[in-house]
Amino acid sequence: MHLRSEPAILYFGTPVVLISTVNENGTYNLAPMSSVFWLGWRCMLGLSALSKTTENIFRTRQCVLNLPSVQQVEAVNLLARTTGSDPVPAGKEQKGYRYEEDKFGLAGLTPVASETVEPPRVQECPVHLEAVLEASHGLATDNAAQRGKIITFEMRITRVHLDESILMKGQKNKVDPDKWRPLIMSFQEFYGLGSKLHSSTLAQIPEHLYRTADIEKASTT
Repeated sequence: MHLRSEPAILYFGTPVVLISTVNENGTYNLAPMSSVFWLGWRCMLGLSALSKTTENIFRTRQCVLNLPSVQQVEAVNLLARTTGSDPVPAGKEQKGYRYEEDKFGLAGLTPVASETVEPPRVQECPVHLEAVLEASHGLATDNAAQRGKIITFEMRITRVHLDESILMKGQKNKVDPDKWRPLIMSFQEFYGLGSKLHSSTLAQIPEHLYRTADIEKASTT
């Protein structure tokens, strides 16, 4: 039996991403989020308009999307309720956020140089996606109470780095879903993936048929 419901959030389960950006003074910001989805070599990010990450992406038009596995859950949790904004925005202060200048140090994570963008990658994460901003759009612009509070970013991936431990044997361009165990956020709690439940008809489609012109564009960057 289905009941009419009004949950405050609709986070039914998406991968956690650590977004690294560069602050105006040259230091690094690192922010966990999970409002993200991918299409080809593009992705959409949903972020608070008042976050330091949003500010940095608007200013530099660059970031790195670092995807942690279940092995990095403790590091990700250490970054929860921290912000690179000083002073702390009122909305975040109400939720118990605090200002943290050195987020890499706090989480015990290691910055490593990127190839096409200035923000660093997170060495410990199995997946690094260097990205540049292509477009932005305000969410809920039709509602005066929400207008200007959330921004969606269309990011184009310019370089992909994958740890060899998650690749299919002998294939550097194909992730093995039996080895890749992304960290998942579902209704503010951390989860991982279980074993495969059923064979997929979609998996019968060769992956190269999804290849887009963005990959060729990235190879010349």
